[in-house]
Amino acid sequence: MSSNPLLQTTPGKRIALPTRVEPKVFFANERTFLSWLNFTVILGGLGVGLLNFGDKVGRVSAGLFTLVAMATMLYALVTYHWRAVAIRKRGSGPYDDRFGPTMLCFFLLVAVVVNFILRIRA
Repeated sequence: MSSNPLLQTTPGKRIALPTRVEPKVFFANERTFLSWLNFTVILGGLGVGLLNFGDKVGRVSAGLFTLVAMATMLYALVTYHWRAVAIRKRGSGPYDDRFGPTMLCFFLLVAVVVNFILRIRA
């Protein structure tokens, strides 16, 4: 029996060992996607409620809230697929999301401020 190590490398050369991605990582990605969709459904319901039971200002606000909801749905879908591909390829990139929640808060603030300004002027 040889006393040499099982994996021998030349100096300066690295061995690529396969890494195992646990199933909970995939489920965490799906859970995050479903959480975003839950929020967009609530926001879309708010928009539909304003559309059906509001006056002219309510319809403008409903359009804004519905656009924000649809844009958030699209962003959540793109982010979900990007993360799924990165997980499948065992990417080492950061998976945190600083852009999405910030932009969502900004656009919701704009929609509420527009609603408030239109309500005050009417």
